[in-house]
Amino acid sequence: MLLDGAGLWLADTNTWVFAAHQGSAAVVVDAPPDAAGVAELLDRHDLAPVALLATHGHADHIGGAGAVSQRYALTAYLHPDDDWLALDPAAQLRLLWGMVPPGDFAAPQRWERLWHGQVLDLAGFAISVIHTPGHTPGHCCFHVAAEGVLFSGDQLFAGSIGRTDLPGGDFDALMRSMGERVLTLPPATAVLPGHGPATTLARELETNPFLETFRT
Repeated sequence: MLLDGAGLWLADTNTWVFAAHQGSAAVVVDAPPDAAGVAELLDRHDLAPVALLATHGHADHIGGAGAVSQRYALTAYLHPDDDWLALDPAAQLRLLWGMVPPGDFAAPQRWERLWHGQVLDLAGFAISVIHTPGHTPGHCCFHVAAEGVLFSGDQLFAGSIGRTDLPGGDFDALMRSMGERVLTLPPATAVLPGHGPATTLARELETNPFLETFRT
């Protein structure tokens, strides 16, 4: 598995791309409002993206989804519980921040729907969709079991968890989905989050202060 990522835009949001090898079809996970940054990541390995998976509808993760999906004629995927967030990324930022920073803000013409338990066959990988509400109602993680990789979005970070104080956030729901749907994966699973460095489930179970309640 060829895997690479970059922290893009003002929020230093991680975009991840993965493929079987250099020069092959690839999948993009999250698209901040920096289409040029996403393109550079793909060009670095001569990759041809076939799909864009959005972990959730916050503008720092889908603000560039329209530009990226149009540039590469991609199918873009999002859980429908986050449709209300994804309708207008610029308006979302105006509501939350009172202004719209520079960026490539555009929504795709349409989103394909994700649902919990769905398995996507993309670029030669079986990608399991894990609906993990809490950070947002439609937040999803993407598990590539054969590679031992979890794209955790803003569900789980190295040493922290996603914030739940924004509209649609629910701390109890996040902790419930964490215990029932994330921490049940193999401890050796590599966790590739929406912000910050990669980690593993084992490391987070051992050291993450927000997961203390799950330690035995």
